[in-house]
Amino acid sequence: MKIDECTPENVHTVGDGETPPCAGLTPNVLPEAQSTISAVSSHTGVSTRNVHTGTTLKQQKQEDTPHWYALRCTYGREKAAYDYFVAKGIIAFYPTTNAVKIINGKRKVVAESRLPNIFFAFGTEEQIKTFVYDNVNLPFLRFYYRHVHVGCRINKTPLIVPDYQMESLKIICAADADNTIVSLDEVPKFEKGQLVRVVDGAFKGVVGRVARWQGQQRVGVVVEGLITMVTAYVPNAFLELVE
Repeated sequence: MKIDECTPENVHTVGDGETPPCAGLTPNVLPEAQSTISAVSSHTGVSTRNVHTGTTLKQQKQEDTPHWYALRCTYGREKAAYDYFVAKGIIAFYPTTNAVKIINGKRKVVAESRLPNIFFAFGTEEQIKTFVYDNVNLPFLRFYYRHVHVGCRINKTPLIVPDYQMESLKIICAADADNTIVSLDEVPKFEKGQLVRVVDGAFKGVVGRVARWQGQQRVGVVVEGLITMVTAYVPNAFLELVE
């Protein structure tokens, strides 16, 4: 399991669903922006300029706040991109697993990506953009986008992974236990199960949805539109409900 050692364990940011689950899953709402000049509609009494300003400032706040971003690479070059980020002082997470391969007639243990073509980086949107748009050193790097339907249009924004989900992914990867599952497809059962926290065992600290899968009770972490990562068996005694 390869995790950038300089990653702080107590990074907490707010917004975009990143409030720790113990405080509830509802995202923090940014305070309404106030403008000294406002155009008030004579029909509704609503300041349209304030609405516009509030939206703009909220977008600016989002871009200025560090988050975990999901990034994708072509042709399996996520390791090269990860190394480049780390060399530039950016916190990054590259989930790997060990595999035994025959190289030159000898058995060797090599690290392979658990999520082909995908890794994660922590920073502001503008900070990460400088790498994504670096077509000289990283022409194969792109954001993983979240698509939102607005009427007939589809808006896309860089996918942000909440802090608590990143911590859960790290714990599951670090456990490197047999029978864990990493799926790039949706696993509907883990989108509907109760939200729980694992309080003991190899997966202690994982926050996700509990469900039975392949005959065993497990906890799944669903990263919207990207991956589902599932623990091995977890007994009831190791679980607590998250309100």
